[in-house]
Amino acid sequence: MSNYPPPNPAPWVTPPSRPPASAPPARDRVAGPLLVASVLCTGLMAGLFFAYDVSVMPGLAELDDRTYAAAMQRFNAVIDGSAMFGLVFLAALCLTVASAIVAFRKKQLAVAVPLVVAAVAYLAVLVITVVVNLPLNAELADLGNATSAKDLPAVIEDFKSVWVPVNVVRTLLCVLSLGALCSALLRYGRATATAPFRPV
Repeated sequence: MSNYPPPNPAPWVTPPSRPPASAPPARDRVAGPLLVASVLCTGLMAGLFFAYDVSVMPGLAELDDRTYAAAMQRFNAVIDGSAMFGLVFLAALCLTVASAIVAFRKKQLAVAVPLVVAAVAYLAVLVITVVVNLPLNAELADLGNATSAKDLPAVIEDFKSVWVPVNVVRTLLCVLSLGALCSALLRYGRATATAPFRPV
């Protein structure tokens, strides 16, 4: 057996290093928060319309026409003057459309398709609101003081027969939009969970 120590490896030989992992694209960090914000805003709107369906409008229906008109005038004035309502009302659509654009750019069609459904359903809510509900609200506001309004019975009858069922339609469309958003969020979560892990 030789008494000489084994030779040292050449000092210039270095072990191969792994190539640096690339950071995920910036939009990957945006898609999740956008989806969550879309769900929250749409859920708030669905809850607002649903509350009118099950509590506000049935409660008002038990009052006389003058009290009914005065209460709805106040409700509409408060909502129309609420910046928070306007922000959430419009943000629900904008965030959903932005989420759909991000999903299409990432070629995540399984996520993008329910987002398109959600956007179309909520867009229908906006159109119905502008075409039907807002003109009825304006007609009610034009009555002025409900205690002295001359055309009160006719206006209230038209309001009840149109505004109330149309609000049910808005609720259903919002719920459809919310369901599609939840589906997109779940699909996005599954796609993210199965994606390969890339250390940063």
